[in-house]
Amino acid sequence: MFPPFPQESARHYCNKLISLIEKGDVELKQCGRESLERKGQGLMIGALVCWETGCDGQEKSGRRVVLYAVSGNNKELKAAVSLEKLFTEKSIFVPSIVSSEKIEAALEENDFKIHQLTDQINKLTLVNKYSTERQTLITERTALTDASLRKVFSLYEFIRFDGKKISLNAIINRHNGHLPPTGTGDCCAPKLLSYAFAHGLEPVSMDEVYYGRDTAHKKNGTSYTPCDERCGYILPDILGLEILYRDSDLVIVNKPGGLLSVPGKGEEKQDCVETRLRKLFPEAPAQPAVHRLDMETSGILIMALNKKTHIAMNEEFASGLVHKKYIALLDGILRGKPEGHTELPFRLDTENRPHQIYDAENGKLGITEWKKVGVEKLSCSTTGEVKQVTRIEFSPLTGRTHQLRLAASCPVELGGLGLPIVGDSLYGHCENGQRLMLHAAEITFRHPTSGKEMHIVCNTDF
Repeated sequence: MFPPFPQESARHYCNKLISLIEKGDVELKQCGRESLERKGQGLMIGALVCWETGCDGQEKSGRRVVLYAVSGNNKELKAAVSLEKLFTEKSIFVPSIVSSEKIEAALEENDFKIHQLTDQINKLTLVNKYSTERQTLITERTALTDASLRKVFSLYEFIRFDGKKISLNAIINRHNGHLPPTGTGDCCAPKLLSYAFAHGLEPVSMDEVYYGRDTAHKKNGTSYTPCDERCGYILPDILGLEILYRDSDLVIVNKPGGLLSVPGKGEEKQDCVETRLRKLFPEAPAQPAVHRLDMETSGILIMALNKKTHIAMNEEFASGLVHKKYIALLDGILRGKPEGHTELPFRLDTENRPHQIYDAENGKLGITEWKKVGVEKLSCSTTGEVKQVTRIEFSPLTGRTHQLRLAASCPVELGGLGLPIVGDSLYGHCENGQRLMLHAAEITFRHPTSGKEMHIVCNTDF
């Protein structure tokens, strides 16, 4: 995954800690059972550089705090002397989220039976690896290992960007029950960020450096970004945002469906991408969004980290130099030609906000190119009903409110496609628990500082 914060400063501290380990001033203490397959393997050394905030949570004290952690749950950092003697900055060794003792206790119930089944499977493999008996034993073992994983994962709880707690079980539910790999929650990044948010620290730099013998995938002393399979699974929930790209000028995120782009009216509508971004990057402008997505739409959203970038990106959007592609599922089978474009005049229905209506006389023109990708089956998660839908690619040439939703739902005789987007509560039908199947999947623009062409892709989850 893309590193959520700059790495350079934290990398310096990772290397400093490794130097202290090699000198013997800091020990990598074994605090749990080490499996034979992991014996002698390396681990990640992580550092998170933070600013300490004042008592009112607003003023910076000006003091730098460096948090350190190691990957896994069976090793911990232990200094030979006080940390004040080893580091010039305030430094803290962050423990594991869950101790190795608690994890071993959670695994104990099924551990013996899993090993028994593994021995039986290995014996049958030598005879006939395709036998029905072997497949039955594999299914039984998978059920037990999943049960053990769930028991372990139920122990994990993290502190989010807003100081609130979130359990790993809640994150798993957001992933539709799909279990992450073993060891999720034991990487450096979730430990460091959870500790920082729990103690009101403002992260400014984070990095991880591999320490140990070289492997096929990692080299000693090399810096690596947070892993996709474990950190990519949980960090968006801890950070409040999935960061697709970040530099000193821009942050590009994957906005989840159901989250506002900018604050609305009322306390209950203050949680949005802008608010969450400013929690992570307090120096960002008060209104960092350079464009918007509907609350129900997911996908790519660009935020500026300074006023100069915000102005430049606004000009680029206004000049039509930004090109976007969306993926949508239409409720039914789109027949006829495989591609085309719509030109629809529409305006706000002042008596039914935020609904937009077709108005050939007073409406502003929304122009959209479209291409049919294919027809597929979609199962409703609540009713179990299976229906045929059309996957379509939209390329808006203008930026009108609800433009794509109207291009899809507007009757054919008026110039639309005549099929609303699945889950569209305004212009179609939305089942209980269903989301709008519209996702901002690609964006191309010129970087406002470097002038480099940027092409960001964010795949759909439908």
